[in-house]
Amino acid sequence: MKKDLYSIEGKVLKQVELPKQFNEPVRHDLIKRAVLAIHSSKRTPYGADPEAGKRSSSILSKRRRRYRGSYGRGISRSPRKVLTKRGSQFYFVGAFAPNTVGGRRSHPPKSGKKWLLEINKKERRKAIRSALAATIDESLVKARGHKVEKIPSIVESKIENISKTKEIKQVLFSLGLKEELLRVSKKKVRAGRGKLRGRKYKVKTGPLLVVSKNCPLEKSAVNMLGVDVCQIKDINAELLAPGTIPGRLTVYTEDALKILEEKKLFTNEKVREDKK
Repeated sequence: MKKDLYSIEGKVLKQVELPKQFNEPVRHDLIKRAVLAIHSSKRTPYGADPEAGKRSSSILSKRRRRYRGSYGRGISRSPRKVLTKRGSQFYFVGAFAPNTVGGRRSHPPKSGKKWLLEINKKERRKAIRSALAATIDESLVKARGHKVEKIPSIVESKIENISKTKEIKQVLFSLGLKEELLRVSKKKVRAGRGKLRGRKYKVKTGPLLVVSKNCPLEKSAVNMLGVDVCQIKDINAELLAPGTIPGRLTVYTEDALKILEEKKLFTNEKVREDKK
């Protein structure tokens, strides 16, 4: 499959053959598994103390003439402890049971719960290849809500040396992404309690710029809302398919595609070479 190579001025320079990683059929189920596996690894395990609500003595006898017993008092058989006493009279309060004040919870969150969703290496690589193939499918890109007439999938590598935000913004405008950048430039206040928990605003997902190495573009594009920059070796299913929905608007540099093909990233051939 061939795609047009654009200059930073927005002109078509030539056609470039895409690596074979883009020939993978789009598998929505695998992409979803890979993204959820990444999400689960970011969760912080939590749970109640196993001894919470169980630290008080709640032994209360129900037998006749037993000292400090509840026989004949006309009270329920709920576990209790002594609050105060006066002579041979005891005043009890509920303890230990879930229906009492200060008692344990019926079904607290367990700290030993396994949150991690695992995925096999070959399945994860196949999901990344599938997500890569979805980024060049115009129907899937437009179905995600990206406002673009034609996808500028490949750009010359000069874009990696741009060190100013206003310059990279102008380059993206010349590539036909002006409406897309205007769409993601608006952020809204989140509804609900999330406003109080460090996530007040919701920002839309915009274009992803894939570069070949550590370059000035990674810092110059960081101030643009919705725009992400990632090296080709660090790409994953979550970046290519946010929210488990494939077809993110992605722009690759020419050098990034060369590295993808030369190093055979996200293919099983790389595994066989390492074993040798």
